[in-house]
Amino acid sequence: MAGPLTDALAWVVVGLFLTGTLLRRFDRAGARPATVGAWAVFALFWAALVPHFAFEQKSFVEGILSLAAVPASLYVGWLLRAGRDSLFVLSTAVAVMGAVYLPFETIPAVTLAGLSLPSPRYVLISHTTAQTQWAMELLGYSPTLVEGDQGYLNTFKFVTDGGHVILFSIILACTGLGSIAIFVGLIAAVDAPFSRKLRAFAVAVPIIYVLNIMRTTFIAVMFGKQYMQWFVDEVLFLFGGTDPYKVSFYLSDRVISQVLAVVALVGITFLVIRELPELLTIVEDVLYIVTRKEYDLREALDLPDENELGPGAD
Repeated sequence: MAGPLTDALAWVVVGLFLTGTLLRRFDRAGARPATVGAWAVFALFWAALVPHFAFEQKSFVEGILSLAAVPASLYVGWLLRAGRDSLFVLSTAVAVMGAVYLPFETIPAVTLAGLSLPSPRYVLISHTTAQTQWAMELLGYSPTLVEGDQGYLNTFKFVTDGGHVILFSIILACTGLGSIAIFVGLIAAVDAPFSRKLRAFAVAVPIIYVLNIMRTTFIAVMFGKQYMQWFVDEVLFLFGGTDPYKVSFYLSDRVISQVLAVVALVGITFLVIRELPELLTIVEDVLYIVTRKEYDLREALDLPDENELGPGAD
């Protein structure tokens, strides 16, 4: 997250969505206003993130997506208020996504009865760093691992032929947690047998894990070895940068990796839907939000009926 404000907003959003989900079970009359309010606060959360992604992270993809999420969240709230009850499923998915992601973002290291427990963030970053280091060594690259700004051994140190030092740090955004949280939320939110939810989870998480290690390894090598020093002046202008050594990072991470990540998420979604067609409710709602047209995707995608999905389908 960008800071304490967005951290606080995120917890408020998750709390409101969870409240709406619980009220949906026990007090249906109160569920609608609570969930509509959650979407309004969600819009505020995305608005607060726009400057962080666009100007601090210099990520066009994330900046544009966070900006688009502001009116989209308000529109979802309006549709829900108007009676589109299928959006309660999407709302539950957002609640679960946040509940999975936020502990890693916000819970610090603690000491209890003399026992020091590392923060969830540290554990995940350390694991991703170790896996990325293993993958780079497999390819024949051996940068030095040094301590980063967060006090973790999560930074790879490369030295160019001219003696310039390149530092590439693994941060929480590099762990694949965000994508995993998305699919956990989607899978948990739909009404389907646990066995098929488990199969869908088993499809999504390993693919995301492997692709993420490939991504961090690709960025580290391209940036560290300066393999993408193309159109230096033009790239620096587009990203508002001044350091020519970061051009390979901008191209490998902010352009290639982030665009491919969107493509990968679409592909993983299709594979998961093959196991869990109930997710089409959420996909169809998202398409309606974007296009304002109703869709029936089960027949269009030639998906099996729920009764044809094997044991646990009923």
